[in-house]
Amino acid sequence: MAYSKAQNEATKNYKKRNPVQAKYLNYKTMARSFIKNLATQEDLDMLKELMAEKEENDRARK
Repeated sequence: MAYSKAQNEATKNYKKRNPVQAKYLNYKTMARSFIKNLATQEDLDMLKELMAEKEENDRARK
């Protein structure tokens, strides 16, 4: 998909002003893409375990 120069510049400026949010969104996109396109059942099982541990730790902190 082609973007205008103005849109490309706006995206670049957003990433420069919001590096933490841009990094977060990039990682989130990569994770979704991995799960949808490349993950094996073994990968999915490992991710489920990691998510369960994360949820447990987050609940313990509250």
